Amino acid sequence: MTHGHLWLCGAASAALLLVAGAADAQTAGQDPMEARIAALEAQLNALRAELAATRGEQAQTRQDVILLSQQTPPPAGPAAAPAAPATPTNGFRIGDHTVTVGGFLKLDMTASDYSSGDPANGDALREFYLPGAIPVGGSGEDTALDFNARQTRLWLATQGEVAGHRVGSRIEMDFQVLPGAGDQRTTSPANLSLRRAFVTIDNWLFGQEWTNFQNTTVLPETADYIGPSEGTVFARQAQVRYTRGPFSVSIENPETTLSPFGGGARIIADDSSLPDFTARYTRTGAWGEASLAGMARQLKYETVGATPIDTDAMGWGLSAAARLNLGANDDLRLMISGGEGIGRYIGLNFANDAVLTASGDLEPIGVVAGFAAWRHVWVPGVRTNLIVSHQSVDNDPTLTGLGVNRSATSWRANVVWSPIRALDVGAEIMTGERELQSGVTGDMTRLHLFTRYGF
Repeated sequence: MTHGHLWLCGAASAALLLVAGAADAQTAGQDPMEARIAALEAQLNALRAELAATRGEQAQTRQDVILLSQQTPPPAGPAAAPAAPATPTNGFRIGDHTVTVGGFLKLDMTASDYSSGDPANGDALREFYLPGAIPVGGSGEDTALDFNARQTRLWLATQGEVAGHRVGSRIEMDFQVLPGAGDQRTTSPANLSLRRAFVTIDNWLFGQEWTNFQNTTVLPETADYIGPSEGTVFARQAQVRYTRGPFSVSIENPETTLSPFGGGARIIADDSSLPDFTARYTRTGAWGEASLAGMARQLKYETVGATPIDTDAMGWGLSAAARLNLGANDDLRLMISGGEGIGRYIGLNFANDAVLTASGDLEPIGVVAGFAAWRHVWVPGVRTNLIVSHQSVDNDPTLTGLGVNRSATSWRANVVWSPIRALDVGAEIMTGERELQSGVTGDMTRLHLFTRYGF
């Protein structure tokens, strides 16, 4: 019987006693008030007895529970469900990987003036600064106006852990397929072009990526696709790279570009039997970043026929780069590179790697190039960049002739405004000059307006 039942029984018994007592008092002629008091006293005594019994029972129950808990362990509850993977704040999960998608949309509007005639429709120079393509030795024309959206970029990346290894990947594309991309008559078509495609496993990288000889983080902000083209190392290619802390080494796709003996069209020799080797060391801190990179490579050319050629030579190069913080609102970006037989890596192949001699041997061509850029933030969302860039080529005119590139120089200034997050609106004015070994020159001046929205 429960405690509630016992209490009800006690109360009922007291009520019966009260009624019975009152009846007996009336029968015996006793004063009704005295009878009621006697009955209430009897009820109170009964309730006290009931309360004492209930407390004793509760104490016994507690003692039984304590003894039971000491003898028998509590039954195990259901197994906890495994923790769900954390929901990524950027991207979405597929299996073991977090997937992110991004890119930007970009509209470029350029007004260009060329001292020696403008390039043909579809020429790469109409879209970005290519120093080796500046027309020379001609006559000037009116300003050429071009609009395009082909620098629009898309990328997809993954990051996750598989069997205890950090695994990531990236594929990146834009629409700057240069050959035949100049049809502006009706729909201005453009095709996707591969920029980067690689997988990383712990410290290893396999695929197409910026060359390890280049430090992309020091490149200045420009309206142009590349900016200080003649002064920077610039190449994306297939490679295998290993990075540990500040050190990275790589083997990369080889390719040799040659000047024929006495001059003529560039020869692209796909004959190398060894990869290009690079190594880079990078230091970062509150002061900024600095890096030193080196390269060693084989230059090789082989032909068949009546007078076959089978020759090779060694190429080498060094590149130092830095981004120095000059306070909260300023930084200085620098790069200087030089060597022999590294022409295709600098200035978009402004100079060739080597020249053929009369006997069919290869003579590496020396180059020195660099740029300096100052960036200043005026107010949050508004900044300017001033940039100067130069490359000088050490040709041997008795081998190369006088029609090869000897130097290129460019200056540019821009202002970029970000009215809302991820939206940039900018204007840039630049001038560039190309000089041949013969001393013939050509120059161009360009006003470049752009709008870019990243996502």
